[in-house]
Amino acid sequence: MICKECNGTEFIKATDFINLRPLHKRMSVGTEKIFTICAGCGEVVSIKVRDTAKLK
Repeated sequence: MICKECNGTEFIKATDFINLRPLHKRMSVGTEKIFTICAGCGEVVSIKVRDTAKLK
């Protein structure tokens, strides 16, 4: 993987404290978002969810 902003090749994986929840299940626990961030410039190059089954 190469960062489109700075051509960096080192990345950090991180999450935040707010889970992603489906609109039709507002009381669900939801699932974490996992961000892949360029270690050189801080550009977020990818956002994924940990468990898509929790969004169904």
